[in-house]
Amino acid sequence: MPSTILTGDRPTGPLHLGHYFGTLANRVRLQEEGADLFVLVADYQVLTDRDVADRLPEHVEGLVADHLSVGIDPAGATIFRHSAVPALNQLMLPFLSLVSVGELRRNPTVKDEISASGQATVSGLMFTYPVHQAADILFCKADLVPVGRDQLPHQEITRLIARRFNERYGPVFPVPDALLSDAPLVLGTDGRKMSKSRGNAIPLSAGPDEVARLIKRARTDADRHITYEPETRPEVSNLVRIAALCQGRDPHAVAADVGSGGAAALKKVVTESVNEFLRPIRARRAELDRGELRRVLERGNERANEVADRTLAEVRAAMAMG
Repeated sequence: MPSTILTGDRPTGPLHLGHYFGTLANRVRLQEEGADLFVLVADYQVLTDRDVADRLPEHVEGLVADHLSVGIDPAGATIFRHSAVPALNQLMLPFLSLVSVGELRRNPTVKDEISASGQATVSGLMFTYPVHQAADILFCKADLVPVGRDQLPHQEITRLIARRFNERYGPVFPVPDALLSDAPLVLGTDGRKMSKSRGNAIPLSAGPDEVARLIKRARTDADRHITYEPETRPEVSNLVRIAALCQGRDPHAVAADVGSGGAAALKKVVTESVNEFLRPIRARRAELDRGELRRVLERGNERANEVADRTLAEVRAAMAMG
């Protein structure tokens, strides 16, 4: 059983079903199994692919609410903001010296994020994004990181930095492993990766009418007989998969239930499945208030600073910097 886990998200909008099945479910499970869970609200990293951090306070609180509503226990988790922990940015500087520009440029996730941003140019922060993440993971000496498949290249940079620091300065950091869920990639309503930036996501905070509207516009194909064949029918199969994940059933069985009902019947099943799945999440969210969200962050920020300051002191000692 891993002792310490670091996970988190950028506060750029509400978390969605892809986040839940890709990583949030693992976060809840690991905490329930006794792991020391650190949840990062990566507010500085919002600026990697945009000029300003739009509606940041709202998105920060929304991110905390998303975590609490899916079952994260704030009494046992450290939920904190990147910008509230100065030592994280001080850790990033020596970590940058351990990787080359070429290694950062070749990162496929960085390339995808640049493409998805739609901007002609991006800031240098985009290329240091994986090193930012390494500082976030290593400051608490996490040994396991729940991630989606698209984040694996970032995780490899973290492992590389941990190994090189230990080889150069002595054994300070564990080399953390990645934990993929059984559903590491859930597609959005347009058949591409579900993403806040692509506008194709089903938010965990969505009400019943919004869920119905989003699924109604999802892509399907012309074949009325519904089957689960991800390779040849990716869009239909993704809808089947979403329903199956929400129901906790095998996707082939869900497809068989719909049979020759066509896209309309499939979308009805998916809408009902998603809304039933989100019902307890909505109920928990309705019980939260802004004061509670802020108190959770204040407690998390305090503990994260204590841990980060200790790690930074250890790093400075290993590097003979005082």
